[in-house]
Amino acid sequence: MPRVTFVDSDQVSTTMYVDSGTSIMDASMEAGLDGIRADCAGNLMCATCHVYVDSEWLRLLGEREPEEEMLLDETSAPRTEASRLSCQIVLTDELDGITVRFPAEQ
Repeated sequence: MPRVTFVDSDQVSTTMYVDSGTSIMDASMEAGLDGIRADCAGNLMCATCHVYVDSEWLRLLGEREPEEEMLLDETSAPRTEASRLSCQIVLTDELDGITVRFPAEQ
């Protein structure tokens, strides 16, 4: 069961264990954390689940799909190299310990 740490815009962190196969977006929403709106419910149609992934984890995520690339250009918070859509990150044992940061706005 992978562990994920969420860090909000006030630098408050929440760590939890999540079933493999669950997206980071779903884990955050199920836990009732503020920071992700998920207006499209994970259907890759908005950018309101934007997160910043800590750099040591980026290489494990692989390349962004073209749709994700396009949507990241529309985020409310600045896009960086660490920007990903949390609906596209599915937790696996390999991602155990991943840290994601919520932007100040979605």
